[in-house]
Amino acid sequence: MFGSLGWLLQWPIRALILLLVAALPLGIEMANFSTALWSAVMIGLLGTLLIVPLKLLLGPFWAITSLGGLIWPVSFLFNWLITVLLFALAAWLINGFRLKNGLLSAICGAVFYSVVSTIVLRSLGIADVEFTRAALLSA
Repeated sequence: MFGSLGWLLQWPIRALILLLVAALPLGIEMANFSTALWSAVMIGLLGTLLIVPLKLLLGPFWAITSLGGLIWPVSFLFNWLITVLLFALAAWLINGFRLKNGLLSAICGAVFYSVVSTIVLRSLGIADVEFTRAALLSA
């Protein structure tokens, strides 16, 4: 509906969702809204730049464990693994975005962030932006 403008509309919404994630007892700290804005950009940018290399790296393991995609839950877990890695990497790169409990915080935060982002953005009608990581995953 909004084309490439949709990403610009998603950016502050995703930042607000990151602040919401930080407000929950998941072990995630977010310094302020500007940190959340930069973190949202970093998660999106890392997803765009690293999705293909991560899929190439994890591809052989995925193909063996899921029998080439026949076992759907394994494919689902690999996509979540990539999401957790991107969330943790963004926290490592951005000052003011901290995972207090390490991997556990990354898992909980990434799951909550992904689910809430999907629900909110779809309800607003701006979830289908062509050049996002989610579009690349579904291709």
